[in-house]
Amino acid sequence: MKLSIVIICWNDKKVIGDCLKSIYGQRHRIDFEVLVPDNGSTDGSVEFIREHYPQARVLENKANLGFGKGNNVGIRAATGDYVLILNPDTIVHDGAFDAWIDFADRHPEAGAFGCRVLNPDGTFQQPATRFPTVWRYWMEALFLHRLGAWLPFLQGQDYAGWDGLSEREIDQQSGCCVLFRGDLLRRLDGFDERFFYHFEETDLCKRVWDAGYKILYTPVPVITHLGGTSVSRFPIRFHIERLRNRYRYFEKHYGAAALAGVKRVINAHFRMRRLAYGLRGWFVKDDKLAGRLAMYRAVMLWNRHVDPVRFVATGAEPRIDEQTGQLLPAASG
Repeated sequence: MKLSIVIICWNDKKVIGDCLKSIYGQRHRIDFEVLVPDNGSTDGSVEFIREHYPQARVLENKANLGFGKGNNVGIRAATGDYVLILNPDTIVHDGAFDAWIDFADRHPEAGAFGCRVLNPDGTFQQPATRFPTVWRYWMEALFLHRLGAWLPFLQGQDYAGWDGLSEREIDQQSGCCVLFRGDLLRRLDGFDERFFYHFEETDLCKRVWDAGYKILYTPVPVITHLGGTSVSRFPIRFHIERLRNRYRYFEKHYGAAALAGVKRVINAHFRMRRLAYGLRGWFVKDDKLAGRLAMYRAVMLWNRHVDPVRFVATGAEPRIDEQTGQLLPAASG
């Protein structure tokens, strides 16, 4: 088997049909298999896939295992020389798989591969970023990264000024569509399952580089990514989970001493965004803007009260009411 395609599913019935149609509705030179680990969907996703795409292999998990652990179920069942991690809210353009595999076969020095990603309106959605550092976070917190195309030392994580039309080395590719060498992915044991959602692909790409392989981007294969169909259901929970995993990532790769600096820059980031959106709110009345401000307040509250070192070591963290955004009393016992 040349290619195993792993598509994690969690209540994604509305979008996964178009994804599978884009895969099975075109001719491919390579042989491939589709594996769909389902994280306990309750919207009929499993039944829909089995009825309309019986050639796809559904792997039922009894609960929502998260992105990393759920995908690992598919990775362990995969038999392909290459393993593609693909989101359910994506559309695969004609010829993408063949072009991707051809490119990968020509570059044995690389262990993972990115591709061009488009928004639904056809504009470029930058899928590749640099690895996070405290310096890059400060550039983004202070909005200085916007000058990065002219002053490279001010760049944040984005590749400023890049249109995605050229091949290049990248630090990491978005988890919405990233191709790995199967033997390397198995040797790395897939995603680190401590990352429930977010930063799991950052961590895995970092380990690809640490193992002595490059990550290369090619613009020839194209994927359209709708974006945010799962995480947008729980915005406060999603952003707090991002912070949790940010601390886990920095502790894992840079040690506990890095966490104080990470906390400071995160606080600055949210203060600056809250100020910017608050000023905008004086002139524009917008329910979405009000919701974003409420989210920032709740996430800032969590970050002010968390001890990152203790959290990573023991899991102890403040509790936030998702409805009110207020701090809840510490759990007894």
